[in-house]
Amino acid sequence: MSDPHPVIAGFHPDPSICRVGDDYYLVCSSFEYFPGVPVFHSRDLVRWTQIGNALERPSQLRLSADTPSSGGVYAPTLRHHDGRFWLIVTVVADGGGNMLFTATDPAGPWSDPIRLPGVPGIDPDLAWDDDGTCWCTVAGIAQVRIDPRTGETFGEPHKLWSGTPGAAAPEAPHLYRIGDHWYLLIAEGGTERGHGVSIARGPAPDGPFEPCPANPILTHRSTGHPVQNTGHADLVQAPDGSWWMAFLGVRPGGGTPGWHVLGRETFLAPVTWEEGWPVVGEIVSGSPSGSFMDDFDLAELQACWISMRSRPADLYTTKERAGSLTLRADGASLDEHDVTFLGRRAQHLRWRARTLIDSAQGRGGLAVRLDEHHHYEIEAGDGRVQVIARIGSVRSVVAEQAVPAGPLVLTVQAAEPRSPGYPRSAPDTLSFGIEGSTVLASLDGRYLSTEVAGGFTGRVIGMYAATGTVHFDWFDYEVTP
Repeated sequence: MSDPHPVIAGFHPDPSICRVGDDYYLVCSSFEYFPGVPVFHSRDLVRWTQIGNALERPSQLRLSADTPSSGGVYAPTLRHHDGRFWLIVTVVADGGGNMLFTATDPAGPWSDPIRLPGVPGIDPDLAWDDDGTCWCTVAGIAQVRIDPRTGETFGEPHKLWSGTPGAAAPEAPHLYRIGDHWYLLIAEGGTERGHGVSIARGPAPDGPFEPCPANPILTHRSTGHPVQNTGHADLVQAPDGSWWMAFLGVRPGGGTPGWHVLGRETFLAPVTWEEGWPVVGEIVSGSPSGSFMDDFDLAELQACWISMRSRPADLYTTKERAGSLTLRADGASLDEHDVTFLGRRAQHLRWRARTLIDSAQGRGGLAVRLDEHHHYEIEAGDGRVQVIARIGSVRSVVAEQAVPAGPLVLTVQAAEPRSPGYPRSAPDTLSFGIEGSTVLASLDGRYLSTEVAGGFTGRVIGMYAATGTVHFDWFDYEVTP
């Protein structure tokens, strides 16, 4: 049997899921990227389609240029109650905090934020009891009653249960009424290799809670399973009565200690019940997403495209040149927080990306980004093409070549390392070049991994402008063997 595949691959962490009739909806964290909180739809829990982004207007999400990478939007919870969808998130940025949004259609539009100044911490959850009281539970694990329509809180937050004694980072709480009990599901152990999921139950939404004797009910710590860091889960019941768990995990590659490069991804597993407690089964392999092509023929950008912190309309447009994306430079390089960059999440371990660039009026290129201090790119302008590597405090031009005037196709490909199985082998190699010419540089992929760079995100592949105005006729992302 092949290794299990995520149901939503690439940097899509902290899944929260709900069902309305035969339709499932799921949201994920988006951190420093804009628009925020991707929204997905499915009929079978395995095949998912992005139908929008919940936070797509500056009135909903303002991330200043100095918002650090892996800041921004954390751990949403999505619920359906009283005929509306409710989305609660933490925005880790100046002027942020916990916020609540509503919509009648999960594809949008979503409301402007209802602020929750009385709700502390991160990872907020929403649950309603039988009399309509709304309970908000946060990492810690603490709880407070709220009015979700106004943001008002009632009383002070109080502690409920903090998971396994001694376990780090009790977080990501979700509260459910199932049968005669209220169940409190949490993540613990930190979102690295020790990650896990534990659960407790009680007679009321505010407890008291008794822990499951089999906690943690999900963890891959200290195992050889190809999916690691499993945690931050949410439960959903299917129309046929079966139960399922969506959760995050990573796919490390290379030698020791293993490097994951796509970020934390969304996985799925069945759940059965024994003596009133959930038992998590084996991971269900998702239906891998395929290749992607954008000719930029539409007036508006597709939902999968993201930028850092904001997307000013005067810097990004498909309307200036028919069938092209036009980017105008702001920050001078990917080292800057406000660089004009349009990317999409990498979703496969082996892939090739290409774009046709016209840099006659500026300089720009094709990049693979983790954060401002960890990125590789191939850049065209002023009659030359350069391959640039930024690793920590070091920025280097690793290859350079003169090119004739006119548009050209820039390429980058992720492939197996040359020495797989060696204890220090990289998870992959990233090769940059000009189509129809030789590869200019092949770079070690481990330096664009979370284990090196830190943080909560994954690789994003895209186009950018460093100076002037740059046009891109198309972008192609192809899955390779």
